[in-house]
Amino acid sequence: MKKPEGFEGQKSIVLPETIIREIQANPITQGLYITDIGVYPHALHHYRNREEGSLQNILIYCVEGKGWFEADGKRQVVNPNFYFIIPAGTPHAYGADPDLPWSIYWLHFAGDKASSFIDRPNEAIEIDISQNTRFSDRILLFEEIYRNLEMGYSIDNLDYASICLWHILGSFRFLLQFRKIKEVSQQDPVSRAIEFMRSHLSQKVSLDEIAAHCSLSLSHFCLLFKKKTSRTPLDYLTHLRIQQACQLLDFTPMKINEIASKTGYDDPFYFTRVFTKTMGTSPAQYRKMKKG
Repeated sequence: MKKPEGFEGQKSIVLPETIIREIQANPITQGLYITDIGVYPHALHHYRNREEGSLQNILIYCVEGKGWFEADGKRQVVNPNFYFIIPAGTPHAYGADPDLPWSIYWLHFAGDKASSFIDRPNEAIEIDISQNTRFSDRILLFEEIYRNLEMGYSIDNLDYASICLWHILGSFRFLLQFRKIKEVSQQDPVSRAIEFMRSHLSQKVSLDEIAAHCSLSLSHFCLLFKKKTSRTPLDYLTHLRIQQACQLLDFTPMKINEIASKTGYDDPFYFTRVFTKTMGTSPAQYRKMKKG
């Protein structure tokens, strides 16, 4: 599996078996952990062929150039901003394009929860380009994992690398959620509805108003919202209101009735019932809780 040719600027880390056994026994890391990680820039002649597959799952993320991979009897081209995940035990081969060799970030990962992040195995998946791509943020996560492991295998370094791995795999698996921090897509009616709710927490708003804001019929809107969020619009709005109420309880001296009004509840007693049902404790008790 070693490549004798070498690539200028390449770097990689392979964790020792003794360290991997420690990781597997650690409750924080055993669910999801890295065994190998690296960067191969302009990797001319890069090639791997594993007839028995790998013991770990493999993620390859192409940022420049081109490459290819074969799995499940199918050969697929890998262009810039494409990635693919090959599950453990899957026979495969992959390599760089001879004329325009790829630059890739790659890692091998395993753990009890690893399969949860393999949504489309053995498929070349394109990350579409938009003003909200966050490509650089994902690369920073790779670098952060690498630099921590490069500093040695302390328990803290291994724990932190594992936590970052959850984030970077989540950035592929839950692409829309990863991008939400930058911008809410105006083409997504559910995101528009949530932003509308958030900007009207102190006001009474009806489902008809929210659906109209999204240019949808009420029935279509409710079905779409439930499908996307697994919650009804009213349930979602309630959670947003109570989330805001918690922040006001934590960070302001406002009275309960003032907070009720600020979060869209005319009746402070009804607000208290909703808050208690949602949070499992009353607003007054919540305010006394030690947090952080």
